[in-house]
Amino acid sequence: MPVNADKPHLWKQDIAQSVDFYNSWFMEFAPRAYRDTRIATTQQVESALVWTANLTNITPAVLRQHPLVLPILRMATAPPIARDRLIGLAGVLPNVVKNMEEKQRIPPKMDSTMLDAELEKIVQVLARLIDPDIFPWLQTMPEPTEAQIHRAATIVADRLCGALADPIIRNAQEQRQLTIIRQWLEERGYSYIRGGTGVRFETMQPGTFAFRLNIPVSLQSGSKQINIPIDAVIMPSQSQTGDLPLLIEAKSAGDFTNPNKRRKEEAIKVAQLRSNYGNQVRFVLFLCGYFDSGYLGYEAAEGIDWLWEHRIEDLALFGV
Repeated sequence: MPVNADKPHLWKQDIAQSVDFYNSWFMEFAPRAYRDTRIATTQQVESALVWTANLTNITPAVLRQHPLVLPILRMATAPPIARDRLIGLAGVLPNVVKNMEEKQRIPPKMDSTMLDAELEKIVQVLARLIDPDIFPWLQTMPEPTEAQIHRAATIVADRLCGALADPIIRNAQEQRQLTIIRQWLEERGYSYIRGGTGVRFETMQPGTFAFRLNIPVSLQSGSKQINIPIDAVIMPSQSQTGDLPLLIEAKSAGDFTNPNKRRKEEAIKVAQLRSNYGNQVRFVLFLCGYFDSGYLGYEAAEGIDWLWEHRIEDLALFGV
């Protein structure tokens, strides 16, 4: 029996309350989340300046030793360079840049001579485009002062955080949502299972829950298996042998546009889970923010129910 998906007469009121809830959180906590990230990012930029001798020694050897410096250097140019733009300008293999930025490593199987040639292409582009207004000592060549270094690091950190502003807010919001779920469950006697314990969702014990659990599924072809990450997995206290846990996807949104662009993702995920584990799979959304009637109607039509963060007590209606 659906909890919210079959009650469209309540959607308008819930949408308004959810938008107000999100906006109140954003005004109070989002600046702090951004500020904390900027402080940490500034420290990373200062470390990059140390590794590169204040940008006077950008070499393939430095990039080899410190791959994580690459996105920092992209934001140190005039204008700042997007990842794909760097790949195009340098004519470098995309795999090199993606390994350095996404996995903070150099491609492990690439021939050393070829790798150095690729890194040299990157170095030449970066060295040519470094922003002289941020790093004035590169033109006059005196030793920069601590104030100049900190100022430059802050500017680059702002550029990095500006590019990551939405993910910073989204990650802070998701962490808060999971914290609220955990508090609600533990107040009712549930036990948290930490990651890395090897727990499988179909063998969880009644009265337990886990966060960010991967569930393996085989694609229709049967030739490939992938993991579907689930934000919260809860095995209700009254579960019987063979029951599957409740799967919860935590979602927040600061505008109405993006959720509607991505609303098919949940339907695809549910279809993959049910094709592997049967129609008894229970998958619900935990919503906070801007989710309009169009979004809710689409999810309801796909057989997906939800609960709102401003009414978390609805978890009990899902048997938890």
